[in-house]
Amino acid sequence: MRYVAAQYVIEGATAKGIAASVERGVAEGGLGPGDALPPVRRLADDLGVSPGTVATAYKDLRQRGLIVTRGRGGTVVADVPSVASRRPPRVPAGLVDLAGGHPDPAFLPVLRPPSAVVPAYGSHRAAPRLPALEALTREWFERDGVPAEHVTFAHGALDCIARLLSTELRPGDAVAVEDPGFHHLLDLVPALGLRMVPVAVDGEGLVPESLRTALRGGVRAVVCSPRGQCPTGAFFTRSRRDELAAVLREFPEALVVEDDHNAEVGGSAAYTLGAAGLDRWAQVRTVSKHLGIDLRWAGVACDAVTQARHDGRMLMTSGWVSHVLQETVTSLLADGDVRELVATGEAAYAERRTALIGALGAHGIRAVGASGLNVWVPVRDESAVVNGLRTQGWWVAAGARFRIAAPPAVRITTAALAPADAVRLAADFAGVLGDSQATYGG
Repeated sequence: MRYVAAQYVIEGATAKGIAASVERGVAEGGLGPGDALPPVRRLADDLGVSPGTVATAYKDLRQRGLIVTRGRGGTVVADVPSVASRRPPRVPAGLVDLAGGHPDPAFLPVLRPPSAVVPAYGSHRAAPRLPALEALTREWFERDGVPAEHVTFAHGALDCIARLLSTELRPGDAVAVEDPGFHHLLDLVPALGLRMVPVAVDGEGLVPESLRTALRGGVRAVVCSPRGQCPTGAFFTRSRRDELAAVLREFPEALVVEDDHNAEVGGSAAYTLGAAGLDRWAQVRTVSKHLGIDLRWAGVACDAVTQARHDGRMLMTSGWVSHVLQETVTSLLADGDVRELVATGEAAYAERRTALIGALGAHGIRAVGASGLNVWVPVRDESAVVNGLRTQGWWVAAGARFRIAAPPAVRITTAALAPADAVRLAADFAGVLGDSQATYGG
């Protein structure tokens, strides 16, 4: 643990001033992730203020996702503080990138924005959704039994989830999240000043009893994926969906948000909570994985109250999703050739996931990845595996980014990994595990 005194001096005579000083240090780089802040009484003595003043400053910083308290580990700067962006690390030259979670460009259509957009007087706030795209969106959800009476648009899944949570909850409220789960969501929730409550995940998604425990503890919202779960590839079976719906009906006030970002390429059937008749729900679907990562558009189906709150907040901020973007998405969704390309990609992704899981299994290495674009491999020492594979020319993601209390693992994106390369990767993985056990006394 690094100590703040050696890097940055906190100043301030009021709670607001102290909080601003810490925030400035984080934003400017004087304080980095994991840096320890002084204990409340020590900082109070240094600044000549009361302990209550420092405690208030720390509370404000915690609620805004800048710092976290780790019991006996003290108070430290958050791993991903809300005022400093964390960019993906640059992939070293010569390494095969299997860490990003991105689709294979070979199965993405060429994006062709409309060649002509007629200027309109004023804004589109009065009519934010193009009727043609709204109709296609309704069909998309209804295909899988998701009610589509109330649909709306957003600038991607995280944009939508952030808006839903910020209109529904207040700082300090608790949100149930998958563990392991989507790393950007695990960054987002504390940045909104909300508390994360981990819910265990197995091969069928959220574990019902773990979810019930979280809800009994006062959770006010649940965020989950019905298929293609990141990072494990879990998906809801019909029976698991029904079990989860039964638990959620015991807590009708909780908002349930499904992130179905792999709807078209997940490689599994759709048994979603959006089709389970819950009181408060929203399902978000994006096109990034099957039409292009630069298409920052999401369709949302939800209950009437949730739509009103989402659209009311959007009206006060961005107002609407660009009609140029909407026209582009509309043309792609309606294109038969694009649908064929997407279907080809979905089949290839399934083949590639299966190939790596089988190749690892041949070496006695357990891995999961029943749907989606990734394979999750439990390991004892993430750093040893990541660094060992790097020496063999592979760039994979350490599982620490994706988990709260779940055991260690690494995530491997298989979207562009040819089956023949999977055999070589599995052999290298087995060699790295052997070296790791020899080094660490396994």
